[in-house]
Amino acid sequence: MKSIQAPIAAKHPQKFNNHKDIRIDDYFWMRDREHPETLPYLHAENKYFESHMKPLTALKNKLFKEMKSRIKENDSTVPAPEGNYLYSSQYKKGKQYAIHVRKPRKGGRDEVYFDGNVIAKGKKYFMLNSLEVAPNENLLAYAVDFDGSERYSIHFKDLKTGKTLPDTLTNSHGECVWANDNKTLFYVVLDANLRPYRVCRHTLGDDPKKDVIVYEEKNSEFFVHVYSTMTNDFIYIHTGGKVTNEVWFLRSTDPHGKFQCIEPRKDKMRYDVMDRNNEFWIHTDYKAENYQIMKTPVDKPSRKNWKTVIAASEKIYRSSAVLFSEFLVLEERQNGLPQIRIYNIEKKKDHLVSFDDAAYEVSVGGGNREFNTNVVRLSYSSPITPDSVIEYRMVTRKSKTLKTREVKGHKKANYVCKRVFVKSHDGAKVPLTLVYKKGLKQNGKAPGYLYGYGSYGAIIPDAFPVRRDVFRLIDRGFVYALAHPRGGSEMGRSWYENGKFLKKKNTFLDFNACGDYLIKNKWVAKDKLAACGGSAGGMLMGACMNMRPDLYTAIAAHVPFVDVINTMFDKDLPLTQIEYKEWGNPADKKYYNYMKSYSPYDNVAKQSYPHLFVTCGLNDPRVTYWEPAKWVAKLRELKTNNNALIFKTNMGAGHFGVSGRFDHLWEQAEEYAFILNAFGLEKSKK
Repeated sequence: MKSIQAPIAAKHPQKFNNHKDIRIDDYFWMRDREHPETLPYLHAENKYFESHMKPLTALKNKLFKEMKSRIKENDSTVPAPEGNYLYSSQYKKGKQYAIHVRKPRKGGRDEVYFDGNVIAKGKKYFMLNSLEVAPNENLLAYAVDFDGSERYSIHFKDLKTGKTLPDTLTNSHGECVWANDNKTLFYVVLDANLRPYRVCRHTLGDDPKKDVIVYEEKNSEFFVHVYSTMTNDFIYIHTGGKVTNEVWFLRSTDPHGKFQCIEPRKDKMRYDVMDRNNEFWIHTDYKAENYQIMKTPVDKPSRKNWKTVIAASEKIYRSSAVLFSEFLVLEERQNGLPQIRIYNIEKKKDHLVSFDDAAYEVSVGGGNREFNTNVVRLSYSSPITPDSVIEYRMVTRKSKTLKTREVKGHKKANYVCKRVFVKSHDGAKVPLTLVYKKGLKQNGKAPGYLYGYGSYGAIIPDAFPVRRDVFRLIDRGFVYALAHPRGGSEMGRSWYENGKFLKKKNTFLDFNACGDYLIKNKWVAKDKLAACGGSAGGMLMGACMNMRPDLYTAIAAHVPFVDVINTMFDKDLPLTQIEYKEWGNPADKKYYNYMKSYSPYDNVAKQSYPHLFVTCGLNDPRVTYWEPAKWVAKLRELKTNNNALIFKTNMGAGHFGVSGRFDHLWEQAEEYAFILNAFGLEKSKK
């Protein structure tokens, strides 16, 4: 492919007057997919992307082969007991998707009850959400999305005959729960703006048009979810926004009964509910910024009857909890590191499960399906330790590793992982995890790759980077750094609160401080620092490079949320109104002015910018394609240097990119090839 010129987007100025402040948006027209210039522009950018990447084909192929060679293609998860079966997922050589199997606990052969490869055949995209087996173990409900729009359809399968049943529930969020009668399913429905707002009741065999609405959320800032706990005694409806929620419950044996509210919503109070022995156990921030555990009788669920079981702590952030018949297992964070606390309900005593790595991630794993057990399965990994499933016996306090993911060629002893704290602009100490090959010299010559997110209170785990496989860079001499700026909850709830609303710039300044630290302390060469982030992490990339374009040599921004003001003014977008609790409402002048001061799109300036690698999905309902498209067009117009700027739109995918376990490796290989080429470290010939 011959080298072609970068696309130049047409300008069709749109004038906005907010709070007597005039904004001119030359590329607002891209929001209209039907506009005659929109799709041609995206296709032109894709063609330019391919032209730029063509000389790097051999390097990309090399990286892909390296990544794929490390994956054990024939693999399976540790079987998890539930009811009369052991459930697991298997992966076969050459297959993109998991095969879900079960085996009778008393012995017998594996039974394939769902094969993603069969369902995905002929589809460009496939994503599985719910996979729910009915209490009688003979029926399956599963939710699938074939275009990345996150509109799922729910289908049913008779596990005795293997036949798919005619019932199809469309326009679903994908979540569903069976009642104990084995014929009633509760599921979540989306509104026109993709907001999960209703819970409906479907009776197997009935026309879906007859499905009954059991709950509808009128508040556009609230999303609805449906779930059950390991007891399967209740069906719960959780409805809430960023800082407020309420929970409704119904006994699973009474599917046609009326849902009851546990505690009506109260501004800035959140709670999650579990159940045991006719009591609700509640994980809540009520009078507890870092959360506490309370309980109340099922027949007297209101807050006035809540009693504290485990009190809140200023130093310990109790992020979530899982309830078993005799034990409560808490996921916590202290000083930025995760920990597991085991609470003996009868003895009212607790202890911590300890781990040795300098930085790591541990959580209650997905293999916990049984309520009456003294064994909990933990998922553990570190940046240099592949994912492990640990069986922990809560009475004897003995642990056993059931399985560690096999990563071909990986030896933990060849790498170093360390954790440091970086002083930010206001003195805040930001956790930063460093990973590099043993023997690397701290002499200011190594290339670096800095990753971050820092929004919504999300905790970015110090876990083994399976999907991203940054060891392709580490093995080439890179220092990999994972920043935990304010806006996440790594250091507790206050860490989140100090990185949102009118304090959002702390996130960007924290991240840039981490970049400065890497260079000033000679971990990374000043002309070889790359940064990467996606979604709100893409906003992080845009804001940071506007503030400090000199700090980074290359940046990868995936599905970046960069057009903050226009998006937050558009109430018809799926996430806008619920997002007011994160960024503020620009209808309020103080939030408008603050957003405008950092919005990446609104702050593109005539200056030099790093090499830029940008991606998006045409069907993305979370960060719409036009945000990065407009941003790229404006950058092309204003940037003053000749650094590369390439932009790819996945025309058949959404927010999470391609869906296959090998397909995403191609995209990762593209990004790494781009960075290596930008640094002049590895180049391929045409």
